[in-house]
Amino acid sequence: MCLFAARATRPGVFGRLLDLVLPPRCPGCGATVAGQGRFCAPCWSSLRLLTPPWCASCNLPFAFDRGEGALCATCLANPPDHGGVRAAVAYGDVARSVALRLKYGGRPFYAATMAALMLRHMPPAATLLIPVPLHRRRLWSRGYNQAALIATALGKSAHVPVDVHALERHRATPPLRDHSASARRAVVKGAFRVTPHGRETVRGASLVLVDDVYTSGATAQACVKALRGAGAAAVTILAWARVIDGASD
Repeated sequence: MCLFAARATRPGVFGRLLDLVLPPRCPGCGATVAGQGRFCAPCWSSLRLLTPPWCASCNLPFAFDRGEGALCATCLANPPDHGGVRAAVAYGDVARSVALRLKYGGRPFYAATMAALMLRHMPPAATLLIPVPLHRRRLWSRGYNQAALIATALGKSAHVPVDVHALERHRATPPLRDHSASARRAVVKGAFRVTPHGRETVRGASLVLVDDVYTSGATAQACVKALRGAGAAAVTILAWARVIDGASD
């Protein structure tokens, strides 16, 4: 059994033949499904789609509706310099599996699956999509940047241009998973910069910074700082999944 969630089709006759030889698999668990990009029923039902009510500034979900324009305690104390952190789903077992299959499992077509569910959170005023970049050494070893694949698929669906060369990670950084929030910020501080090419496209633009998973926000915030410093009018963060410890009370 499968459910339509986000369809990343294999085009044309070749795609249909390929589906016969290599049956489409659920992006979450790998079970055989009816179409490319579809989730099986258990995986689809376990995804938590992120929707309002949430903080009007950072989009952190609220446990209950506080009314239009309500802010979370963090944003009241320290307003962010970005236009919000939007994500298709809350980080969990299935969301993690999809992200890892795209990132390390050689399944680049899952980027379209993610993008289809992210599309509903695209800011209407967006003029340019920019993926969170990888350092060149990591890009060479992996072969592709998963954030760039998602941004490309999202841009195609939303009819918004994508610039994968506007922002660069000019300094390699170690994995952040074992660091505290403050340590993560220290690790990525100054690791990103707008390229000479990007200075022209970023200035005055309403940007969407695209990534696969939003965890502590250290990486995204370092990117936002570089983009705003280069003259971006606004930057909204848009991810496939966001780590949510619990809806704000």
